[in-house]
Amino acid sequence: TCLVRTLTPPTTFAAMPLFNMGSLAGNSFGLFKQMQTAVAAGASSDGKVMGQGPFGMKYYLSGAVAGGICCGVTHGALTPVDVVKTRIQLDPVKYNQGFIGGFKQVIAGEGAGALLTGLGPTAQGYFIQGWFKFGGVEFFKINITQSIGEQKAWDNRQVIYLASSAMAEFIADIFLCPYEACRIRLVSQPDYASSLGGTASRLMAENGFIGAFYSGFVPILFKQIPYTMAKFAVQGSSAETIYGMMGTEPKKSSKGTNLSVSLLSGVIAGVVAAIISHPADTMLSKMNKGGAGGSGGMFSRMANIAAETGIVTLCTQGLGARCIMIGTLTAGQFGVFDIVMGIVGAKKFHFHDPSHKRTSSLSPTSASARRSRRSTDASLRRPWPCAPLLAAAPGALNIVERDSRKGVCVRALGCTEYGTLSACAVDMP
Repeated sequence: TCLVRTLTPPTTFAAMPLFNMGSLAGNSFGLFKQMQTAVAAGASSDGKVMGQGPFGMKYYLSGAVAGGICCGVTHGALTPVDVVKTRIQLDPVKYNQGFIGGFKQVIAGEGAGALLTGLGPTAQGYFIQGWFKFGGVEFFKINITQSIGEQKAWDNRQVIYLASSAMAEFIADIFLCPYEACRIRLVSQPDYASSLGGTASRLMAENGFIGAFYSGFVPILFKQIPYTMAKFAVQGSSAETIYGMMGTEPKKSSKGTNLSVSLLSGVIAGVVAAIISHPADTMLSKMNKGGAGGSGGMFSRMANIAAETGIVTLCTQGLGARCIMIGTLTAGQFGVFDIVMGIVGAKKFHFHDPSHKRTSSLSPTSASARRSRRSTDASLRRPWPCAPLLAAAPGALNIVERDSRKGVCVRALGCTEYGTLSACAVDMP
């Protein structure tokens, strides 16, 4: 009797041009139309993606909850830093003594309690934003991977990071923008209202719904979308590099190691993202300050602020404070996210190279093959009667020798995998 192990070729799709860089934008909406059918066709029978999962509603809700907690907690904890940063951006003439000096000025002028101005809208707004951002990124990157196939997803993982984070952040900003408008008004005018609800009511009475809560929507998109794209892409790339330098990968590392990698890669990602998004952050702060940029429309006010402030000032005013804030905040977010995901029993999805997985499982230098060869006495090895089946159809793995002492196969020759002839070694019953 001859044992034959069949390898199933990967699912392919006739047309999936999403990751042609030249047509990325044009195919963005096509992704949503194709998602339901393609995901159903591309998902493995056990619901796993790149050997992880299965991923369903419970996983995405876990990611959303973890994202809400990590963003709400970290942004709330850094409210004092944000207060000083915003004051430096809005009134650089008064707050001209640097980051540490700004803390002293706020405390001397208004008391230590002033450093917590805007804590309510900050914690609430960023909890909601984190819910949609982190939950959305997990949803989009997993479903895109399923829709285009694992190997293509691995080859285009940076583009998936960028596309997933941009789509998730756009949705999140719709909910964040009103809270940011209230927070910035409270920080710039502490006596404007006594609470978040009072601030929202007065803003709406004075400016109408759109003017009150969405006059800064375009600046917040220019701030948050590049920031989030850089944050997730750089963090993913940095974590991958760190694991590579350590000679390991997430699923083989301890929880402590994975947490340390998340924190270190988060710091790197946070600083890069802060620099990229800082001009829009300064613009947003000024847009939500009463009277800034005149009384015209959104784009007219933005042009006036840019002309009055200057491009260099927009890019550098308060940048040091923001790098400290965002570097710390981003590291904390990825760390808290991993901790909460562990608490709820979910394992974060990571990109893995599917071809590496196949090679490592079939390679003659794999650990299991080496153990088989070392533990096998050559005198006890004999060919199976079906050795001529080496010429079997493509996709078949033909076992032609075995260890008669253990009753396990120790060598496979003529392993035809997706049309490639190679010599393989396996250890299977």
